[in-house]
Amino acid sequence: MPESQGWTLEPKWDGWRCQIHTATRRVWSRHGTDLSRQFSDVADAAAGLPDAVLDGELVAVLTDGSGVAFDRLQTRAGRRGPRHGADFTVHVALFDILAIGDTDWRPRPYAERRTELLRLLEGGPATLRAVPATEDAKQALEWVGALEGVEGLVGKRTGAPYAAGLASGWVKWRQRHTTEAVVIGVTGRTPAAQALVLGRPKGGRMRAVGVSLPLAPQVRLAVAPLLHAAGGGMRELPGTVGGLPGADPVRFLPVKPEVVVEIEVDQARLEFGRYRHRPRVRRVRGDLTPELVDEEH
Repeated sequence: MPESQGWTLEPKWDGWRCQIHTATRRVWSRHGTDLSRQFSDVADAAAGLPDAVLDGELVAVLTDGSGVAFDRLQTRAGRRGPRHGADFTVHVALFDILAIGDTDWRPRPYAERRTELLRLLEGGPATLRAVPATEDAKQALEWVGALEGVEGLVGKRTGAPYAAGLASGWVKWRQRHTTEAVVIGVTGRTPAAQALVLGRPKGGRMRAVGVSLPLAPQVRLAVAPLLHAAGGGMRELPGTVGGLPGADPVRFLPVKPEVVVEIEVDQARLEFGRYRHRPRVRRVRGDLTPELVDEEH
């Protein structure tokens, strides 16, 4: 993580990126899906704030105080707000302000936007809070171990304007090598997957980069209903794609590239277009679409 002067570090919570428009009581996903119905509790809480556009992370906080649970957010899909008796509440970890009223705040430096965000949230709902920030790398690393639901850190230049996507200039650090991949096939003849063939985009095409380890039962239950056969019958991949140099080809059933999963890998970058060892699938990323998965690197 950057430790030089001019950088601010923030904890990154394990949740869904969102944008909140307080005046219209709308909650949007990072790829433009209207989540206002599913997260009506968040929209209602934000309505009490001044007219602004805020950037943050939806976080599911367990009501028994045991921490946060990313997978609870997926249970809101297709629903109309919170379910009575649910074991979690949704909070928002806010980290930026894009507009106030009709004024675009994105060209202003991060430090100025941060100050205004704190002022705007002062006395606001307990479920809408600004993330902590520091210029001390040691303190930031302590947050990773001490704060529930923090999966890493984000470094931002103090004087930088707000920019979306890859142009943001933000530096992200995670405790372990986790990334996202698109499911492009399954080992076996049905979508009831034992292991997944994983892909990443490159040059406008989806390329196979690995075959996962056998899925944990809870992951298999979550992913199998989402997969749909692409047609065309069984195909083969070289054994090296499965992390097995010299092995027989891997036979798999292609599925439509619609589902994104989070994977744990033993290196941050691909080697010769594949992962050295078979990735472990951690969970479905229902908040992401294949278009948002980074190019193969």
